[in-house]
Amino acid sequence: MSVASLSPAGPGLSARLGRLAVLATVILAYAVVFAPIVMVVVTSVFDQEIVSFPPDGLTLRWYLNAWAQRDFARGFLTSLQIALAATAIGVPLGTAAALALVRARIPGSGLINTFLLAPLAVPAIVAGSALYMFTLRAEDWLDMDIKATLGGLVAANVLITIPWTVRLVTASLAGLDRAAEEAAANLGARPFTVFRRITLPMLRPGIVAAALFSFVASFENLELNLLLVGPGRTTLPVAMLSYLEFRMDPTLAAVATAQIVMVTILMLVTDRFVKLSRIV
Repeated sequence: MSVASLSPAGPGLSARLGRLAVLATVILAYAVVFAPIVMVVVTSVFDQEIVSFPPDGLTLRWYLNAWAQRDFARGFLTSLQIALAATAIGVPLGTAAALALVRARIPGSGLINTFLLAPLAVPAIVAGSALYMFTLRAEDWLDMDIKATLGGLVAANVLITIPWTVRLVTASLAGLDRAAEEAAANLGARPFTVFRRITLPMLRPGIVAAALFSFVASFENLELNLLLVGPGRTTLPVAMLSYLEFRMDPTLAAVATAQIVMVTILMLVTDRFVKLSRIV
């Protein structure tokens, strides 16, 4: 008989050590994830232009400097317009595609699903380069300007919003109980009425989550828009990259902190009405 089996505290001690190890691993994982975000926020209030530790002092002047930059203001408005338009177009299209893939018996639905999710797997800079070359060819074929136009940028960003929507709405449909839909149909409700009164409300969490992630992915996108912008039509991430070519002060950290706050507020407000943990 072993000594561990004779000790009543042996199994309890092993369980406590196991829980402590799991807790330490979780804390370490969260620290790795949130450390860059914390550093960006902290850097945004450093007083000196060249970041060094410890800081000489704390200041908010970099936020004022960011506010005074016209390129940032124009880039923010352009990114906002593109993200809102791409979300408004991509989410309904992605929802319809997810419904067709899950509910309709379409030949090759697995292949179609892989095709729709492909933009999430392809490196963004590769997708941006391919889209740039396609845009040049399309301009020659159609004899019209596409690059550096609002319509062209929106069309490019729709390619980001559709995969997010298909992925999240498909997940919602997979866990959807069809008993309520079947009951409504048995009581004489028409298919469109069943969809509008039963299916769509039950899909609301997935659709709202898809809209949120689509908006954020489009608003923060750099690689896809980098080759498609032009003079007078620059997104905020591209404006930040252009600023970095000439200056390296904490102004960019201030702009990034403002974006972090905006996205956090959006997620908190969304989670207040739709529990994102049930979808993602």
